[in-house]
Amino acid sequence: MDSTESENFSIIVPIFHEAKNIPELIKRIAQINFGSRMFEVVLVDDDSRDGTEEIVHHLQLQYPWLRLLVRKEKKGLSESVLEGFQQAKYPVWVIMDADLSHPPEKIPQMLAALAESHVDFVVGSRYVPGGSSDEMWPLLRRASSRLAAFIARILVAVPVRDPLSGFLALKKEIVQTGDPIEPVGWKIGLEIMVKCRCRHIREVPIHFTQRARGVSKLNLRVIFNYFRHVGRLAVFKLFSVSS
Repeated sequence: MDSTESENFSIIVPIFHEAKNIPELIKRIAQINFGSRMFEVVLVDDDSRDGTEEIVHHLQLQYPWLRLLVRKEKKGLSESVLEGFQQAKYPVWVIMDADLSHPPEKIPQMLAALAESHVDFVVGSRYVPGGSSDEMWPLLRRASSRLAAFIARILVAVPVRDPLSGFLALKKEIVQTGDPIEPVGWKIGLEIMVKCRCRHIREVPIHFTQRARGVSKLNLRVIFNYFRHVGRLAVFKLFSVSS
């Protein structure tokens, strides 16, 4: 693989009931200058049946780099991302949400950081200088997000201020050479950082925007699975250090 091919990337977007957000997301991605890099957008849909397929088929007439995978079984955000990994064409992966909370305009900066020597993982971060969250984001959600990030940093000891961002850039080889990825719930970035032993992580500041359309997926089950996930990763890390 030559240097040009190694810079090509796949944007993997797990979706469920995000039909109203997809046109704007794809339009914003299309307006970004990625230079000579080739890229694709892989939408991985958990069988939403909300008009997503029709919307994407229409958009594909204008954007041939847009792909749609529809999953019928083992639904879940992390499982959708793993399916995207398996189907991605290119050796660099960007993971982002479909609800427009992650600014796609930051992707070139994240890719530039990933291309730096020794960097193996990049996080779009709300909690580094220059990063921020929408003022409309409820105070309780802000507090719970910071608490969850603090718990991850303490129990799992990841050297990142925003380990739960969900806006990520990484190289395919990092996942291929790490331990098997078996996330519980939706924080697959935390899983990758730990299981793939990512030591050189960069955080790029982003502005996190409150969802404008659709319904948040956060509920008690999601919160419960998060604590299960953190506990499992803490045990994994403990035994990895002691072995």
